[in-house]
Amino acid sequence: MIKKAISFLLFVGFLYTASAQNKTGYNVVKTFHIASSGGWDYIVTNNNKLYVSHGTQVNILDEKTGDSIGVILNTTGVHGIAFDNELGKGYTSNGRLNNVTVFDLKTNQVLTQISTGENPDAIYYEPYSKKIITNNGRSKNLSVIDPVTNTVISTIDVGGKPEEGTSDGEGKLYVNLEDKNQIIVINCKTFTVENRWSLSPGEAPTGLALDKKTRRLFSSCSDSKQLIVMDAADGKIIEKLPIGDGCDGVAFDEKNKLIFTSNGEGNITVIKELSANEFKVLETVTTKAGARTITIDEKTQTLFLPAADFEPADPQNPKARRKIVPGSFQVLVVKKD
Repeated sequence: MIKKAISFLLFVGFLYTASAQNKTGYNVVKTFHIASSGGWDYIVTNNNKLYVSHGTQVNILDEKTGDSIGVILNTTGVHGIAFDNELGKGYTSNGRLNNVTVFDLKTNQVLTQISTGENPDAIYYEPYSKKIITNNGRSKNLSVIDPVTNTVISTIDVGGKPEEGTSDGEGKLYVNLEDKNQIIVINCKTFTVENRWSLSPGEAPTGLALDKKTRRLFSSCSDSKQLIVMDAADGKIIEKLPIGDGCDGVAFDEKNKLIFTSNGEGNITVIKELSANEFKVLETVTTKAGARTITIDEKTQTLFLPAADFEPADPQNPKARRKIVPGSFQVLVVKKD
């Protein structure tokens, strides 16, 4: 009987230790409130500033205090924000205007607007070619913008709805095709599609990140509630991991080898990259319903997620999209205790 009791206590101790080891310490530590209306999409950091897409504008906040330090207006249907820090320019993808706004990073003054494909969504700076690229959801192509001349120099047809993209910095650009359940590989010398790799059983890929050292792609597939880990060299699927519902973003902490998926159901799935071929779900961190996009400041390992409060569901139509409570838009700040 004593042996059984000791064995039981040791087993409980093992479970407690294992559980404690899985705790990352990440929590919502503060909330920044933004007094403007409209929906939102991407959020990004640059030089200690937060750029938050919101309805018809981009709000700029001090990353540490949440104080408002600027706004970029007339960006109707804005999705994302990108930067060419060498040239001191910022770029917003304006989905309903089918264009990109160019602004000065020091003054926030709008410099010009550039016509793109239809419904530009994700936008990013590609460091190998030194170009700004938009993923155009409705026209199913990419617009390649020269930031020196602020002109579109190439349009890449991709044969599907491009969602998020990420570059290895060495001439390869990887892009999720949300409606094809694929990742395509773009040659940044020729701006052509080199490969198409299936994400199956992953469905509806949204967020995408890359570990440049292990050459592993992390694609969040919202419909199948999975993070698909893929070899960036040959498209081989390495691992399939469970994540929460409604994910629209992935962030990667290169220093600590942690992958974060922002799940619209109201949490973050935290996954540890143990090695190039071994991954483990560590924890689910509570956030807020609707907090589906995410960014990370890798210098401070701080995560930021836009969110809002929602009105109660309509009892006559419980599946209808809930309305945002006016004035409740906010940014959640998530970091270790």
